[in-house]
Amino acid sequence: MRDFGQDHSALALNTASLGHNLDGAGAGWSSEQLIDACAERGFGGIVYWRRELGDRAQQIGERTRAAGLAVAGLCRTPLMVGPGTPQPLEDEVRASIDMAAALGAPVLTIVTGGTEPGTKGLGPSWDLLAERVAVACDHAARQGVKLALEPLNPMFGGNRTCLFTVADAYEICRRVNHPALGIAVDVYHVWWDSRLTESLAAAKGLILGYHLCDWLAETSHMLLDRGMMGDGVADLRAIRAAVEAAGYAGFCEVEIFSAEDWWKRDPREVLDTMVDRFRRFC
Repeated sequence: MRDFGQDHSALALNTASLGHNLDGAGAGWSSEQLIDACAERGFGGIVYWRRELGDRAQQIGERTRAAGLAVAGLCRTPLMVGPGTPQPLEDEVRASIDMAAALGAPVLTIVTGGTEPGTKGLGPSWDLLAERVAVACDHAARQGVKLALEPLNPMFGGNRTCLFTVADAYEICRRVNHPALGIAVDVYHVWWDSRLTESLAAAKGLILGYHLCDWLAETSHMLLDRGMMGDGVADLRAIRAAVEAAGYAGFCEVEIFSAEDWWKRDPREVLDTMVDRFRRFC
């Protein structure tokens, strides 16, 4: 395992940790303020959300790199199956890939969406997801972008995801069999999986992202109450050991949705705490 005790250059900020993924959340910092604050603290990279960028993707990407930071990724494609799927879907998927390319993001995350209306179980949704992801992969490859399937905690089943484990995501990767497709591993969504280590080993070489936070034992909201690293019950070092054993050596991306705690704090405090906790617990 890499030693982060003295070197946190592998630390990346997902801007959702400052509330940038939801209207009216967080302190309302501009992208430029955020970039400068991360650079001052020795972060290695930043992951943005599409809603932040508007028509400034290329400009923000260049500004990030000029500050000595990498653009580590972009969140996310539209939902690709289920009740929240936009129409026309293919056009919006292509637009999200094009935005990632303009930003200079190597990876675009896919949150799949839930079960397709009118169907039961997972089979029909998986079939449709694989078909649509295959089309997206062709465009992503032309744009130099990789797509990362992110399995979500089972509590999001039905409306937000049809993939619940790394093994589920690996099965879609196996079906699609495209070099532009891999998996994003988020501690919040996979910490509970007793077969996680085995699933990661099976998916060796396909891990494109690793997302950090913690699971609070007394969580108050299934979406907006993630913990800062070290405040919860997830075995962060064991999970990272398994992720790195599966071949991942990229950024560790802190992604904390916390409407009643961290989003209400001064962003400088949040970033300083991330650095400290990353060194001590991750």
